[in-house]
Amino acid sequence: MQYAIGIDIGGTNIKVVCVSPDGKVIQQHSYASEDSTDGNAKWLTRVPQIVEQIQQSQDGEAVWVGVTSPGVARPDGTSIAWMVGRMEQVVDLNWTEHLNWPRFVPVLNDAHAALLGEVWQGAAIGAKDAVLLTLGTGVGGAVLANGQLLKGHTGRAGHLGHISLNPNGSPDICGTPGSLEDAIGNCTIEQRTAGRFKTTTALVEAHQNGDADASRIWLNSVHALAAAIASLINSIDPQFVILGGGIAEAGDHLFQPLEHFLDHMEWRPTGNKVTIVPAKLGAFAGALGAAYHAITSSTATHSSFPSRREST
Repeated sequence: MQYAIGIDIGGTNIKVVCVSPDGKVIQQHSYASEDSTDGNAKWLTRVPQIVEQIQQSQDGEAVWVGVTSPGVARPDGTSIAWMVGRMEQVVDLNWTEHLNWPRFVPVLNDAHAALLGEVWQGAAIGAKDAVLLTLGTGVGGAVLANGQLLKGHTGRAGHLGHISLNPNGSPDICGTPGSLEDAIGNCTIEQRTAGRFKTTTALVEAHQNGDADASRIWLNSVHALAAAIASLINSIDPQFVILGGGIAEAGDHLFQPLEHFLDHMEWRPTGNKVTIVPAKLGAFAGALGAAYHAITSSTATHSSFPSRREST
């Protein structure tokens, strides 16, 4: 049986899927990355071992292997071109050579891969125009336009957390003033709450329990997210906006006020509003997207998404 292996190299865990061409998950695993800043990252040797173990268990070689990780991927898909602060060993690591693979191993940014996974087998199956926002410590993103993953000139496209909501705001880590990431990301939660809360989860719990100050802060953040989404809708015109990451786990405490704000902000010239949905695939979205990307790279198109729903 033909199958693909998708590998998501994260700072905490390596997520791996073994999947059929129509998206049926045969195996999925998570391993500790054991990343290190001293150049002694154990995942460098662990990943080839994982690939070999899966092939032995399947009693046959994988047809496709795809990899994803944080950072800006090279336009040719051979490696990550830029990553600062953690997992710097991924930079310039040619995965085709590292795995000693007989065929090309394409490499994607992790948010790009997660969007492909969600459109292939997750929250927005079959969509051709979709936006993903990952709301966590920071805010990541990705864009699918007319069935094509938007990578941009250097591979930088999709860093939607670094769009500006306030040109007079403080610069974020990329130098963007008043960014979406700083408005809702967990990275600024202590600053936004004057030290009261150390996590967004704690803030949302206080909001849920009727804490007026917590509610004000939380709803201000959701209001900023709504403004960002309204701007993205005007510029990209997606069918779906998918929200993932730990903050999206707030559920109705996020989605209900967000829908309310968008009812007042979203331009709906045809009367149709964009569907806002929670991400569905969780931690394995990136690995599935990496596998899908590997499967489709030989045809150089993302215009058709074979799915379990459509397979016979």
